[in-house]
Amino acid sequence: MVDVDDGTRVTGTLTSWNDDRGFGFLTTDVGDRRVFVHISAFPRASVRPILGESVSFEIETASDGRSMARRVTGERMVRAAASPREAAKPPRWRFARRILAGRRPASFDYLAIVAFFLVYVFVSFAWPIPLWVLGVYLVTSILSFIVYAVDKKAATSGGWRISESSLLALGIIGGWPGAIIGQQAFRHKTRKAGFRSAFWGTVILNVLAFVTFSAVLSTRLQSSI
Repeated sequence: MVDVDDGTRVTGTLTSWNDDRGFGFLTTDVGDRRVFVHISAFPRASVRPILGESVSFEIETASDGRSMARRVTGERMVRAAASPREAAKPPRWRFARRILAGRRPASFDYLAIVAFFLVYVFVSFAWPIPLWVLGVYLVTSILSFIVYAVDKKAATSGGWRISESSLLALGIIGGWPGAIIGQQAFRHKTRKAGFRSAFWGTVILNVLAFVTFSAVLSTRLQSSI
């Protein structure tokens, strides 16, 4: 095997890729060195990686001694970034595409938490809400934040991942505010359009369930008095 110093740019091929988990392995053209690569190493606005694709990248050594790729680029990615069709689209449509694909500003996601807080206050005035409901949101949000931290670490180290269904389940039972904070804090699950759409679907369902539950519970409490 030919040794390559950290920071040296080399060429290679994507020989293993798990698109659901967002990581895989590159093999260098010289020396057949196997290098771990995470989706965050690819250009932010680029297309998704394709197995067998030829790329160039830098190699760095992680704290555990394992080789990791960074600043990955390739001919197809460069073409996609310079696509005139995307550049010609009106700014409002480009922004809409970013929203749908999950590439929205972090402030947009945090705004959802602020909006829900206002909804919570409004609903609590309209219908008395038991204190344990707030407790559920706090506990599940803290748990979601921790789970996203663990999954991010596993994604970068190649460890055992937490399923997306589990992440979505935590969100739908009330942990989505903590999930949003975890996503932005660790830059995790912020680019995969399919997951982002499903995640925001769980947020909407949870808020609707919260409002409905509060109204029904208040009606029952008043009828029992």
